[in-house]
Amino acid sequence: MATSNDIDWANLSFGYIPTDYNVRCRYVDGKWGEIEVSQSETIDIHMAATCLHYGQEVFEGLKAFRGKDGKVRIFRLEENAKRIRESAEGLLMEPVPQDLFEEMAKKVVKLNERFVPPYGSGASLYIRPLEIGMSAQVGVKPAKEYLFIILVTPVGPYFKEGFRPTDICIMREFDRVAPKGTGRWKVGGNYAASLMAGEKAHKHGYSAVLYLDPREKKYIDECGPANFFAIKGNKYITPASDSILPSITNKSLMQLARDMGLEVEERHIPVEELAEIDEAAACGTAAVASPVAEIHDIDNGTKYIVAKDRQPGPVTTELYNRLRAIQLGETDDVHGWNTIIE
Repeated sequence: MATSNDIDWANLSFGYIPTDYNVRCRYVDGKWGEIEVSQSETIDIHMAATCLHYGQEVFEGLKAFRGKDGKVRIFRLEENAKRIRESAEGLLMEPVPQDLFEEMAKKVVKLNERFVPPYGSGASLYIRPLEIGMSAQVGVKPAKEYLFIILVTPVGPYFKEGFRPTDICIMREFDRVAPKGTGRWKVGGNYAASLMAGEKAHKHGYSAVLYLDPREKKYIDECGPANFFAIKGNKYITPASDSILPSITNKSLMQLARDMGLEVEERHIPVEELAEIDEAAACGTAAVASPVAEIHDIDNGTKYIVAKDRQPGPVTTELYNRLRAIQLGETDDVHGWNTIIE
């Protein structure tokens, strides 16, 4: 097992590094049990468990940061607790009580505090809550037993390029999710469905796929595993759809945009409107905001040049810096987004 002294904090990739502990809780006989602390990286699971056969699996992603003052902060803990409940309800799983989720998240961060990267390193402690159906059954129906786990691992930037514009592409041959399907919930199947398109994009030199709506192929949907936003004049615009995962990062950036005096619009964004935008980015927990340089519609050859100088736009940069400053305790947390670990 790695020790915190072995880690090159400034050059971490976005991957898995073992830490000291994870925390677990089981739902059996109609109730959640006691919190278990474990050093094992494996779980015992029946070969007929519903998570393996029928996709009863939901997860979350959030981060803890060591601030300028040395304190450790978890960003938007309450919102992640709410969203995993919504995902569980969507798959007819037993939702994890919010107070249990928050207690376990704070406990696992405290237990692994030596793996929280130092302030100024650009790295963070990634927190991965996971709930899975454990009942052994053959037949499509919800499980009666569930396992909830939270693991943590120190990570660097999601995109190796860091906060620098990259090119993305539109490919109509792939759908990210089905209309009215599981796209609005954070489930593993959504990400499995994106693997083929993502690999094809990477082979052609693109960082991500900008998906179109699965119904008409007219409107912008999500950008790989992230939400999409654009700056158009004095407006922050982001797609509205019942198949898009409600990004907590996007929600935070929308509030910061309002704080900056921008008008925020959640609406359908036609593909053709990409020719009129000033800036664009993919946003999510892992990357915060990943600026876009060019968007290539590889089906018809259209290229939308977003960052002519291939530098991050001023509004995207300001939004990114403001959010990071809150996460790192460099500015007042006026919206109450951070949970400080005592």
